[in-house]
Amino acid sequence: MGEDYLLDRKLVQYDCLASIAHARALGKAGLLKTTEVRRLTRELNRIIALDRKGKFKISRSEEDCHTAIENHLTRRLGEAGKKIHTARSRNDQVLTALRLYCKEELGDCRKLAQALVQSLRGFVKKYGRVKFPGYTHTRKAMPSSVAMWAGAFVDSMKDNLKLVNAVLGLMDQSPLGTGAGCGVPLRIDRQRTAKLLGFKRVQQNPVYAQMSRGKFEATLLHALGQIMFDLNKISSDLILFSMPELGYFEIPREFCTGSSMMPQKKNPDVLELLRAKYHAVVSCEFYVKSVTGNLPSGYNRDVQLTKEPTMRGLEIAKESLSVASRLVKKLRVNKENCRKALTEEIYATEKAYRLVRKGVPFREAYREVARRY
Repeated sequence: MGEDYLLDRKLVQYDCLASIAHARALGKAGLLKTTEVRRLTRELNRIIALDRKGKFKISRSEEDCHTAIENHLTRRLGEAGKKIHTARSRNDQVLTALRLYCKEELGDCRKLAQALVQSLRGFVKKYGRVKFPGYTHTRKAMPSSVAMWAGAFVDSMKDNLKLVNAVLGLMDQSPLGTGAGCGVPLRIDRQRTAKLLGFKRVQQNPVYAQMSRGKFEATLLHALGQIMFDLNKISSDLILFSMPELGYFEIPREFCTGSSMMPQKKNPDVLELLRAKYHAVVSCEFYVKSVTGNLPSGYNRDVQLTKEPTMRGLEIAKESLSVASRLVKKLRVNKENCRKALTEEIYATEKAYRLVRKGVPFREAYREVARRY
């Protein structure tokens, strides 16, 4: 049921890698012959190669990549293919593949977020000294600067990266060997399979392994949501600051679109879409939380529905970060418009503090300056 046979094209290599590690564990436990481990390993690597060329097919009748891979192994290797599912359940098999996928994809998001930080720092290096109005309540408040504005997003993105690292820490534990949520009645070296798959540790409690599906994904999507929150605000600011009436910033032409009716228009459509993508990721987070809420402990089929929004959230975040970084690199500041916008009233607070430095109580200084406006 569902679109897993399509979604799982993203999981083929991860399921194969987990199956290679599992085959080696079965070999060490004496449940597979050395020749069977070699043959399984060779064929699983062949599947990975086929998948990279787009030649490994998952039929609708197979439902998911896990069945497709096992069917392929059985067709090619006979009895050895039938043995690969020994000492594991579909539950921990799926969970392991998903966790490997999430680790890699979230790692890519981290790199893209770091690239955006570098783009913002480059923007500050080029235009940081330029002053323009700071705003509160969408009204001019006090003088600000490009360095102050862009630096806010650098600091915020660095905090976002702390969240991403925390989620990666959660994800970095192997559920392989927990079975359907009650463990496996065979001795399997879980520490070894965890190490082979690049996990830092084993997820010990088999019930918790199943409970963590959906919980970890929701936490992942929350971290992505914090990144997207900043992209949303950057977009809103740039849309505002690039309005012809203000003209502080100039959006590169390739990030704008025209109107089907008005030939003069240069619309900030890319920024508008980028702004909206925040809400798309937040909807993924709350979908996952809603699906997994009120479930009893252990495995429940409901969690199958968390796969698609998790994958979608990761794809949106990666694409959005990539676009934002490229846009910032080409973003320009109109120094003259910024200078003109620093009108006299924007220095009102500074005037009040001049009086304070002369010994006038702040509230009296405030009222004296306020009477001038």
